[in-house]
Amino acid sequence: PYVVLVQLGEVLLAADRSGALPARGEVMTLLMWLTGAFGLRYGIYFVALTVTHFADVRFGHIVRSRMVGVLSAAPLAWFTSTNSGAVRKAIQDDTHDVHTVIAHAPVESAAAVSAPASLLIYAFVVDWRLGLLSIATLPIYGLLNAWMMRGMGEKTAQMDRHLTRVSSTMVEFVSGISVVKAFGTVGRSHERFTRAAEDFSRFYVDWCGPLLKGSALGQATVSPSLILLISTAGGSALAASGIVSPVQVITCALIALVIPAAIEVLGTTTWAYQIAGAAALRIVDLLSVAPLPAEGSSVPEGADINIDGVSFSYGATLALDDVSLTIPEGSVTALVGSSGSGKSTLATLVARFADPDSGNVRIGGVDARDIAPDVLYRHVSFVLQDSQLLDISVRDNIALGVPDASDEAVWEAAKAARIDDYVRSLPRGLDTVIGEDAHPSGGQAQRIAIARALLVDAPILVLDEATAFTDPEAEADIQAALTRLVQGKTVLVIAHRAASIAGVDQIAILDAGRIIAMGTPDQLADHPYMRRMSAPAKGH
Repeated sequence: PYVVLVQLGEVLLAADRSGALPARGEVMTLLMWLTGAFGLRYGIYFVALTVTHFADVRFGHIVRSRMVGVLSAAPLAWFTSTNSGAVRKAIQDDTHDVHTVIAHAPVESAAAVSAPASLLIYAFVVDWRLGLLSIATLPIYGLLNAWMMRGMGEKTAQMDRHLTRVSSTMVEFVSGISVVKAFGTVGRSHERFTRAAEDFSRFYVDWCGPLLKGSALGQATVSPSLILLISTAGGSALAASGIVSPVQVITCALIALVIPAAIEVLGTTTWAYQIAGAAALRIVDLLSVAPLPAEGSSVPEGADINIDGVSFSYGATLALDDVSLTIPEGSVTALVGSSGSGKSTLATLVARFADPDSGNVRIGGVDARDIAPDVLYRHVSFVLQDSQLLDISVRDNIALGVPDASDEAVWEAAKAARIDDYVRSLPRGLDTVIGEDAHPSGGQAQRIAIARALLVDAPILVLDEATAFTDPEAEADIQAALTRLVQGKTVLVIAHRAASIAGVDQIAILDAGRIIAMGTPDQLADHPYMRRMSAPAKGH
């Protein structure tokens, strides 16, 4: 279209010089070509953008689905060594950062290159000297841009690391805001975020400060005013010498003015490719997380648990050291020990949130690694210390392990868990959405989790400090619900208080990742740890 526009200008200028009206037929023909060319150009542009945006939506769906699949199959140890900010950035921000290079860059880069290239070729066809004047400042801009792009990949990666740190510290600060406010430590807790933000600010200023000077100089070399000045000044000199005509000078000067817009688009696209490249590497890193093997086809032949010589580490930190423990079917075993002793880690291995580094965990005589996850979780259910509820309906939260459960079965589980009265008081009963219509307390969330376990009705139950942080009234309801839940099941319970393990069949005391004592409550009554556990708290 721009070539047709130039030809139309030449016709009009020629008519003006001759003092006659331009030929109507010729003008109309050129206008029709101009309209058709612009219509075709923007039609192709629109179709291309539509295709690339659909491709981007499809890409985002596929990548996010795969990342969620990887996360759901990743071992628990991976989550303990990876901060939540990095995971959030990979799933949300990094996938979005790739958007530009998929949805916009191919089309806009093609348009930014093809149209100016065609016009510059036309300028050289008009006169090669005028063509050279049109691109006279491009070599200077290219050299400046090459200087600014040195080490860009490394610097972009450093920037992303700083941003990940800022994001992580902010997520951690916000997640724990209720605790830090309660204990008056907001200032200290905020320091990590402040340091991360200040470190990023210093890095960014040190990096971008010198670049700003080069960028300003580079933009000046391809500014429309400078390009127009060079083209018209040089072209006027050539026209004065009779080498070219004034119409040719104006034509090539107008052509030269498309260069700044094209360079701006290409510069933006280049930066987008840098950002997207770093984002893609982080996405690949997340997708490369090795999942827990899930090819097993064995089925447990009972509900006993046998832990044989199990060791497990979080990175370089040894959490369990050659632990062996037998839990007979239908019995209740309590794991006790100080914080960090390894009791929660041992429970997660039974639920196969991770695999041991050595040794094995056998359920019903079968190695847990040889049991398919869906089969395993029909045999093992758990109520964790922090009972997480999803932002879905109460019904779906309770029926999470049995999606096709009837409303009658869900209500029965809720009643057995002593949470049915609370559910009936909600605006929409079972259809109430957690996080929107209701915000259950810790005790209520635990009872919903117990209802979930009741509905699954697995023969093995893992309770991880399920009543450690509830008020007395809620604890009474939870204990009543647990009494119903544990009937006839193999139970592994973790607790810090003597009341939580009253009536268990056996107790295992852990310290520094090893079982240091094992026996019935009567046999261990005089053990120093049990005496400390049973001693009344000071000040009460």
